[in-house]
Amino acid sequence: MVAGGSRRVDRPRWSGRNGARALVASAWLAFAASAALADDLPAPPRRAAPPRPEGAREVPAGVALAAALAGAPPGAVLALAPGHYRGPLVIDRPVTLWGPPDAVVRSDGTGTTIEVKAAGVSLLGFTVEGSGRRFEDTDAAVHLRGDDARVEGLRVTGALFGIAASGVHRARIAGNEVVGSGLPDFGLRGDAIRLWEVRDSVVAGNHVVDSRDLVVWYSPGNRVEDNYVERGRYGTHFMYSSRNRVRGNVYLRDLVGVFVMYCDDIDITDNLIAAADPADGMGLGLKEAGNVRARGNRIVRAPTGVFIDTSPIQVSHLNEFTGNDLEFCDTGIVFHSSEKQNRCVDNVFRGCATAVRVDGHGDATRVTWRGNWFEDYAGFDLDGDGTGDVPHEPRSLASQLTSSREDFRFFRGTPALGLLDVVSRVLPVLTPKVLFSDPAPRLRPPGRTGGAR
Repeated sequence: MVAGGSRRVDRPRWSGRNGARALVASAWLAFAASAALADDLPAPPRRAAPPRPEGAREVPAGVALAAALAGAPPGAVLALAPGHYRGPLVIDRPVTLWGPPDAVVRSDGTGTTIEVKAAGVSLLGFTVEGSGRRFEDTDAAVHLRGDDARVEGLRVTGALFGIAASGVHRARIAGNEVVGSGLPDFGLRGDAIRLWEVRDSVVAGNHVVDSRDLVVWYSPGNRVEDNYVERGRYGTHFMYSSRNRVRGNVYLRDLVGVFVMYCDDIDITDNLIAAADPADGMGLGLKEAGNVRARGNRIVRAPTGVFIDTSPIQVSHLNEFTGNDLEFCDTGIVFHSSEKQNRCVDNVFRGCATAVRVDGHGDATRVTWRGNWFEDYAGFDLDGDGTGDVPHEPRSLASQLTSSREDFRFFRGTPALGLLDVVSRVLPVLTPKVLFSDPAPRLRPPGRTGGAR
């Protein structure tokens, strides 16, 4: 049913010999509703060329740009005219290089096209085309190695790595368009934006398409905001990078939306993660990560909405999942040996074939649940306060078997396992244990406001 811009999928319950038919109808309805959601996705941001700085000295097309940069004094502003300029370039003094989109700095096919070694350099508005092809050298369109750099409004195409930053502070990478190779094998693509040992920097408002990752490694204290990342591997991948903030991004048709590995104190807020890879994609993943706060995110049409693996690993840490919407996912949340020190409050599970699954002999009853909305809750609300008067305590013999026996996972989603759940309800001797317990489930999904909705 579609009403007022929201989608609600009423899932039929099992009843005798109509159970299999109901299951098929429910799955088809969820697929149709989630496919229709594509019409409501936000459009990619439009790249706006930064205005031409005052006092700029024009560099005509075809001029040896490397020589012009070498002769420019510190603080100079160079304005590129429309046309082509040859790379590679090395910028070793604080200058500003501006150009319109049809001013193109083109690689000669080797190395990095523009390498920034000085602090206080600004690259604004023009196009960078190509780079070398050596992964071990991080051949990139732009590589920042100086502090306080600005890279804004560039269009990057044909490069192995798009925009890389290594060992710098206070970089601003904003409003750029990075187009990757789109090769079928993600491993053969380079990263669109790569932060390595970067601190106190901002990656904001960029449009990334057909690349590998937006990756943040060994880089604490940064902000990743309002980017639009589509058809990549990891929308944003954190590794050993604590105290980062991920807010207001759109991740569309990526293999994984956001993955956090070996990090602490990560805020993931108001992001939209939609249409993850239908084979084995996921919206949000955690691996040995602690003090992660995921709030107000919307995860739509992913095989796995949230995957939590051995997280947190420190006894003093707590992961919190609050006010998130998980819609039309095969499984809403998977706990893989991560039942302790996780808190799930005020989340919505809509159109998910399975709201929660536990792997690795875990126990989701040890997760803190409260105030979540589940489509299959069958309780009541006699006092009319909007909260169920009995706990939501789902049981599934099929889920219990597949979580403990790897061989049975092949049969997930098949009528055989569905029939097994029916039999377990009829024969008490096969009654499975409670999967988890929410003592105060909602009767109605809460209204949401925020950047991801």
